[in-house]
Amino acid sequence: MKGELLYEGKAKRVYQAEDKPGQLVLAYKDDVTAFNGEKKDTLPGKARLNNAISSHVFQELHERGIRTHFIKKLSATEQLVHQSDIIPLEVVVRNTAAGSMVRRLGIEPKTALTPPVIELFYKNDVLGDPLINDDHALLLSDVMYEDLNAIKAQALEVNRQLIDLFTASGIELVDFKLEFGRVASGNIVLADEISPDTCRLWDIETRENLDKDVYRQGTGDLLEVYEKLMTRLEAAL
Repeated sequence: MKGELLYEGKAKRVYQAEDKPGQLVLAYKDDVTAFNGEKKDTLPGKARLNNAISSHVFQELHERGIRTHFIKKLSATEQLVHQSDIIPLEVVVRNTAAGSMVRRLGIEPKTALTPPVIELFYKNDVLGDPLINDDHALLLSDVMYEDLNAIKAQALEVNRQLIDLFTASGIELVDFKLEFGRVASGNIVLADEISPDTCRLWDIETRENLDKDVYRQGTGDLLEVYEKLMTRLEAAL
């Protein structure tokens, strides 16, 4: 179904869907990167796992009433999605203090955050995706104040649904990154992917990492960890 290649990022290639106006094919790659591309490798099998996990999560969110760009899984490494204009904001929802938040603010690691904290980052590789505030977001994107509030509300609802989904698999949702886009109707929907590349996930009992931190920190086999995560999500159905 792939037509013209429209864009290639670190983790995916985006193609126009042949004979399907307004739809795209997302093709996951076996590449893995960290620290803004300073660390990178190719791991055969990663594309299959990320596609399987993200497809599973998006299908679950769809069934729970979340509006997303996801249509269906096409193959082991490809998804069909609605075309959207991506808003250049990364919306990070944090349930537990970890990662850059700890380094920036000096909060004790693993501190529970109640209510969850939302952070906005400007989606710009050249600038290193800097942390921004609401006023910056309004300046740097085409969203209005009402849109930004709606995006934050959607992010919190996605957080509630993901906590429920992952908890059923014995997994703690520590934090995660979301991206949103405008579809042809003008509605803003959840886009991009939700996978262990974009989430920080811990085993509830052991606090074992079940995400890309094993690659960042060199503490485990990424493919084994992603396979374990997928198995646990499927078993919880």
